[in-house]
Amino acid sequence: MPWIALLRGAFIAIGLATPAAGAQDTVSAAEKLLFQTDHLKNIAPPATLSYAFRKAGSEETGFDDTVGLRVRALDGAKQASVTFLSAERRTACPEVTRAEGNPVLLCFLERDIREMQRLTGGKSGYFRRAIRLALARSARVARTRLSFGGRELAANEITVIPYAEDPLRDRIGKYATKTYVFTLSAEVPGGVHSVRTFVPSPEGTSNDAPLLDERLTLVGPRGAKAK
Repeated sequence: MPWIALLRGAFIAIGLATPAAGAQDTVSAAEKLLFQTDHLKNIAPPATLSYAFRKAGSEETGFDDTVGLRVRALDGAKQASVTFLSAERRTACPEVTRAEGNPVLLCFLERDIREMQRLTGGKSGYFRRAIRLALARSARVARTRLSFGGRELAANEITVIPYAEDPLRDRIGKYATKTYVFTLSAEVPGGVHSVRTFVPSPEGTSNDAPLLDERLTLVGPRGAKAK
């Protein structure tokens, strides 16, 4: 199954996407990079990718944890499962059969939505809809470079502020400026180098620590082979 169909099916299930209305539907550049790209094409199963997760900021106590992506061969395709954080922080993520895209993206967003619901008292459906619409309408895509494995690699950076223009933004107060940054590269295992979300300090200066700052960063293959 194509990754876009698989991931849109998952997003429909949690409200991050709507079923295709017909051939006239358009897909943004950000959506193509995130959800219509075979991120796992450079992974030869069996493989395990490790990611570091860090939460920081002035609003709450931070922590460091790990995320693991396991890719196995199944009936000529790839089956992917994610262990997202550990112990009481662990976020349940569905196993994906015939995977192409990297499911850590979906897991990160699902956890983020739950956190926004917890912090603001808002409804999960509101946050899902805002993220979906922003990726389709207002996300910025820029070419960049990153360092990984001792090399400088070409990458795409997608930046989106889902609540910036939302008419209900006042209801979530200081979290309305929350920014999402996705850094993707076909040259890193699994295609996803990092995902970051942050809420800038209300003071508005670069010297002030963000209220919240969460980052998922690829560490590398573990006991795995990448093509």
